[in-house]
Amino acid sequence: MKKIILTVFILLFIKGNTQDVLERTTFPQNKTKVQIAILFDTSNSMDGLIDQAKSRIWQIVNAANSLSYQGVKPEIELALFEYGNDFLAKELNYLRKIVPLTNDIDAVSKELFALKTHGGQEYCGAVISQAIYQLNWSLNPNDLKMIYIAGNEPFNQGPIFYKDICSQSSNRGITVNTIYCGEYQQGIKEFWYDGAQLGGGEYSNINSNKEIVHISTPYDQKINELNDKLNNTYIYYGNTGKAKKDNLLEQDKNALKQATESKTERALYKSQSIGQNVSWDLVDAITVNPSIVEEIKDEELPQELLGKTKEEKEEYIKQKQDERKKLSKEINDLSSKRNKHIQEQTKLNAESGEKDFGEEVKKGIYKKAAEKGYEQKEL
Repeated sequence: MKKIILTVFILLFIKGNTQDVLERTTFPQNKTKVQIAILFDTSNSMDGLIDQAKSRIWQIVNAANSLSYQGVKPEIELALFEYGNDFLAKELNYLRKIVPLTNDIDAVSKELFALKTHGGQEYCGAVISQAIYQLNWSLNPNDLKMIYIAGNEPFNQGPIFYKDICSQSSNRGITVNTIYCGEYQQGIKEFWYDGAQLGGGEYSNINSNKEIVHISTPYDQKINELNDKLNNTYIYYGNTGKAKKDNLLEQDKNALKQATESKTERALYKSQSIGQNVSWDLVDAITVNPSIVEEIKDEELPQELLGKTKEEKEEYIKQKQDERKKLSKEINDLSSKRNKHIQEQTKLNAESGEKDFGEEVKKGIYKKAAEKGYEQKEL
């Protein structure tokens, strides 16, 4: 009996102190994050869903990147899970955390393009539970924290009850949004609507086999030409720098495989992301650490900087900085014209009422962001 009383006392003490710590924790009022975990059903019937996501990933990221909170752009972090695939371990409920929450969006894109579908058991409650408890979610109440789960089997399957886990997610300030790949009413019957309601999010449905309709503009070719020039401004350094730059170029190719317009969306993301590659790009890193040139060993530098003096290296980096700023401005200026063209075409095509994965995620981001006081400016 004494042990039971002591255990209860300790639990209450920990709970009370944890709550006290949370109440006393302060966050910069205007420095926020947008954290999005995407949970894909990768069973046999979901090839169309994955293809839609490949085509729309940069549109989704640009939607998040268009937000600001009290005048400051948030940091964007994505995570990626798959579930419902027989190639995954049965004892782990046929699910896998592929990428944790990260601001390395190129790493997420790489894994997305590597996804393969195969038949399996779709346990929605289990994968949502993993997303909630295995990811490093922010404690800042001003941050936008969202889970998007997409699939086409009943939501109530598996060992973890979706009602409990979706409610827990909502209580932790993490919104669960559900996207059913099938008829709207069937998704309601299979509890996808209920999951979103309990998770404080949005329920929607899509035709996952629908081919993405891209809107071409007179500006895409020029933007992509500028993007190719932008790639020449990245100067890698460190043990992983070359691999990071190689992946940046690879994700350009992956985007182009989907459509010219997908690469255009990616170019816009890159032009808006100055300063985000400090871990491997000297052009970004020197803005944070002005003495980095002195700290990096020659064997960690690319060929073009070998044999140069410190002053010559810094001058070369400065030239690339100026070039990147100029190219980014040109891309952004053209993007504004491109967006106007797309908006006009979208109005003409609005009667079709067709939806896809990217459009539904984008719509949900904007809605939740507005509720939390974020402002949105079309890029």
